[in-house]
Amino acid sequence: MSASGDPVELEPRGILLSMARGFRMRCPHCGKGKLFRGFLKSVDRCDRCGEEYSHHRADDLPPYLTVFIVGHIVVALFMGAETWADLSLAAHLAIWIPVTLVLSLVLLQPLKGATIGLQWAIRMHGFGGAPAEADH
Repeated sequence: MSASGDPVELEPRGILLSMARGFRMRCPHCGKGKLFRGFLKSVDRCDRCGEEYSHHRADDLPPYLTVFIVGHIVVALFMGAETWADLSLAAHLAIWIPVTLVLSLVLLQPLKGATIGLQWAIRMHGFGGAPAEADH
């Protein structure tokens, strides 16, 4: 609401564009600034446009999505390998453990960025310009 009591019209934010920018580990607002200062530690503020990110709440969604995606890929590949080849248990372990670890590490940061981009686009957790509600 504005000071006069009228509803404030907010500019639309593209969900897919914001998530794609976050997936590329860039600021969902401008697409240019870095979103992370460490592997999973996001920046407090975009160095290009100044958008604030210290209040985001990605929490458990990125690891959940990572497990979901990697699990489906690895199980499908494992079942395919079982159909086409007769591999020993040691061969399966030598293949699927590294594949699982690498895929998990490759996907976790981009999925966290996409989650932050989604939150920014739909104005969750303080991204709407109004103060974030206190957790109780």
